[in-house]
Amino acid sequence: MAADKKSYHKLALALGLLAAGGMLSTQAQADRLADIKAAGVVKVATFDANPPFGSIDPKTHGIVGYDVDFANALAKALGVKLELVATNPANRIPLLQSGKADLIVADITITPERAQVIDFSTPYFVTGQQFLVPAKSPDKLDEYSRARIGAVKGTTGEQALHQRFPQSRVLSYDDIPLALTALRNGNVQAITQDSTILAGLLAQAPDKANFKILPDLLSKEEIGVGVTKGETALLKAVNDELVNLEKNGQAAKIYDIWFGPQ
Repeated sequence: MAADKKSYHKLALALGLLAAGGMLSTQAQADRLADIKAAGVVKVATFDANPPFGSIDPKTHGIVGYDVDFANALAKALGVKLELVATNPANRIPLLQSGKADLIVADITITPERAQVIDFSTPYFVTGQQFLVPAKSPDKLDEYSRARIGAVKGTTGEQALHQRFPQSRVLSYDDIPLALTALRNGNVQAITQDSTILAGLLAQAPDKANFKILPDLLSKEEIGVGVTKGETALLKAVNDELVNLEKNGQAAKIYDIWFGPQ
């Protein structure tokens, strides 16, 4: 499954760049990139409670994760220091729009609605929404059409639930650990999130034998870097580095660190 995901993710990158290249050549360059280089620092909004994309390292107390490694690579390519701005799904876009962050590297799905208010890089990750449920619960997704389901506030998973299961009761939480606590307590019958996040969450859970991930996908999603609307120079720099990370094999190495070769 990992190999298929990598292949799809590379294809999405290549196709996205063809489209992005045409758009960038026709637009005037904005100056956020120049501001970043003048300041010597790029501020990147990323998760601090959403492993393996971003979480607090108990030893260093710093934020680490898949997205953090990509943020570090982008900062290095820009020739500036990295400043991480901890966020949750609901605050990602407001941080970017307010100027408190220059980029979003926080497992943010590319959607037409979001693309109206921010720009996106070409995808650097492809995933899908799945359900985490108690081990003895039904295996079919449609069995939960009227269930109480937990989702992280401000995510596409939350939106997908309303569309797919309009008769379900969707309960929103600030982050995925809180949603898991609700599942443990019986407040919800299932929780939904990106498949890779659920796998990481379950792997770290001391009671993982009590839960299972359903095989069916609620949705398939492409993840990109969020950039302020119209900042074409910065967007091009981000896309150029994402291509470079694929070509030199660093993207695959980052993937293997956080998700494993298998």
